[in-house]
Parts: sequence; structure tokens; C-alpha cells
Amino acid sequence: MGRMSRRAFTVAGLSTLMMAQGAAAVPRRRAATEMRGVWVATVNNRDWPSRTGLTAAQQRTELIAHLDRAVRGRLNTVIFQVRPTADALWPSPYEPWSQFLTGTQGRSPGWDPLGTAVTEAHARGLQLHAWFNPYRIANHTDPRRLVASHPARKHPDWVVPYGGKLYYNPGLPKVRAFVQDAMLDAVARYPVDAVHFDDYFYPYPVAGQSFDDDAAYDTYGGSFTNRAAWRRDNINRLVKETAARIREVRPGTQFGISPFGVWRNAATDSRGSDTRAGVQTYDDLYADTRAWVRDNVIDYLVPQVYWNIGFAAADYAKLVSWWAGVAKGTGTRLYIGEALYKAGAAGQSAAWKDPAELSRHLTRAAAHPEVSGHVYFAAQDVAKDPIGAMARVIADHYGQPATAPR
Repeated sequence: MGRMSRRAFTVAGLSTLMMAQGAAAVPRRRAATEMRGVWVATVNNRDWPSRTGLTAAQQRTELIAHLDRAVRGRLNTVIFQVRPTADALWPSPYEPWSQFLTGTQGRSPGWDPLGTAVTEAHARGLQLHAWFNPYRIANHTDPRRLVASHPARKHPDWVVPYGGKLYYNPGLPKVRAFVQDAMLDAVARYPVDAVHFDDYFYPYPVAGQSFDDDAAYDTYGGSFTNRAAWRRDNINRLVKETAARIREVRPGTQFGISPFGVWRNAATDSRGSDTRAGVQTYDDLYADTRAWVRDNVIDYLVPQVYWNIGFAAADYAKLVSWWAGVAKGTGTRLYIGEALYKAGAAGQSAAWKDPAELSRHLTRAAAHPEVSGHVYFAAQDVAKDPIGAMARVIADHYGQPATAPR
């Protein structure tokens, strides 16, 4: 058919789709205000910095490149991981500098990554959401590898080894207060647009292992009928208390959470989704994500709907519809977490080898007015875009800039 630009090919493809499936297949006109976000993961140097030990100038250059790339792609929000493993990407009085900056936990990188990120994002018209992991301490189980001043070494009774990692015990009130203090320090210092949690509350289950919180349960769980209910209450308290403290420290700052995409399967709970997921956040991570939406505890939810359309165990289209039903009539904004990292990746199914799969996600989601945008995992995948999946999303759906919700 001769040479054709990507944009022309996209338009031609959409025209063919209109004729084949009718007008319902065409995306609705994009909203002037919608979330277009990207996660920037720092844990294990996933997205930034590219490796440990870069100079301050090199780190800053790489960070600015991610911000500029977001602007070029007509995104409007960067969700920046600033507390990946009970550490900090700002000069915190509570926790050590992150090892993912210099290679040595506690060593200053010589600049302020979070402060710089906030300033530079705002200068470009981007929102900057500060992403925290509340309870993960380390991706190993040896406390001696933590810097001597680390709170986990000062309070070994707060720590639970599990699944090859170290975690703070969510069942201890002192832990819950401490992690809030550590996270809210960043909110007090910087005009971040939001506090953001990901999907890690109690850790994902590991076969043959149990999370040893017996002593905490014996001390604090007496009023609960079972341990699962007590654990859920611990996480609910964390979320509700954090929400209240954000309002006190910096009114107007948003609070958002990005959980695993399945609350409960319908086979487990009639209110659940038509899925057969092996993990259910309510039962396995003790996070009642549905309640946080229904009760307006948080400002936004970004379920990680990291499956393709038609996937048997967890169909993207069915899950988006289910979450839209949960959000309907609430004050909680719903965004959808998108698995850009799967597009073109080795070992993925045929659906993820199609550059149009993600674009079809946005088209499907647009049928639900409750969906107010999308967030992409993650920044390096936006940069590399091996099969042009992100470019296709931008061409098909982001022709004009949009303002991020507040």
C-alpha cells in the first residue's frame, strides 16, 4: 500500500474499525481534564537513576529527561517513588538516604531529588505525586546490611522477615505512627500534589511461609473474631490516619492508592469481579480497596489492571467495568493502571505483541464515564517503547494536552 506515516496509518486503521464495528468502537472525545500519568520507580534502579553511583549532575539530567519525555507525550502527572525501602530520596530526619542513589544506604547524593522533582515538574506544568511504600524495609533478610542508624536496627521488634525480605509489622501501633511520620515529613517540606501508595500492604503470600505477627495479634487483636479481620483493620487504620494527617499537614494535597487489580473474585464474594485471580487484595494483602472507594477515604484509586482484553482469568474489559461500578456515585476518582511494560516484552502472550492493545484499553475504558484517566508502568518503558505501543496511545488518544485532576 506504499509508505504511510504512523499517524496516517492510525487514522486509516480507525476508519476501518469504524466501518467494521460501528461508531461505538471509536474513542469518545478526550476530556479536557483527565489523568495521564507515569510511574517512575526507583526501587532496584528500575527506572531512575539508571544505576547507582552517578554524579548528582548525571542523576539530575536523567530525572529531567523523564519529566521532559512526559511533557512531549502530553502526559500530565509523574508518580515518583521517593521511599522505596524504608529510606528516603530527600534529606529525611527519620530514615536514611536511599541506597539506590549512591549504592550505599545513608550516603548523601549531594542534592535533593524530591525537592528538585517537585520544582522541575511544576515548572513544566506536571503534577508530582510522591510515591511511598509504607512497610517494606529491604529486599533481603539481613538487618546487618542496613545502615547502623536505621530505625529497623534500633527497633528489631518492629521487623518481620518474610519471603526473602524484611517488613515493618503493620500490627504494631508504634510502627503505624512511625511510617506516617516518615512519609508526612515529605509532605510538610514540599508542595507535592499527592501522596501515593502502591499495592504493598501486608506482603504478597509466599507458599509455605507465614507472616509472623503472633505476638502483635496476641497483644492487639483481642477484639477481632480472626486474624484476617484484625490485619484488615490495621491497614484501614493506616489509610484513614494517613488521609487525615495529609489534610492537617498540607490541605489540598491528594491521597491516592494503586492496588492489585482484583479486590475479590465473584466465586469468593458475590460483590467481587468476574475473575479467577490467584491473589485477592481483600484476602491476601488485607487491603479492603473497594471500601476505600465506596467510603470516600481516598481521593483516587488506580487499580493495576495489568491484563489484556479477553484474558480468561482477569479480562481487562470486565475489570474496568467492575471498578467503574464500584466508583459510580462516589467522590473517589478512578484511574486505570496500565501494563505498558508488557508491550513487546519477551514471554508475554500474543495480545501484548500487538502495538494497538493498549490503545484499545483506553477505547474500552472511555465507555465508562467513571474512568478519569490512566497511569502507565513505567517510565523506562515510555522511553524505550519497543513496539510503539505508547506512541500509538499518544497518537490515538492524546492529540491535545489535558489538565490533571485535582
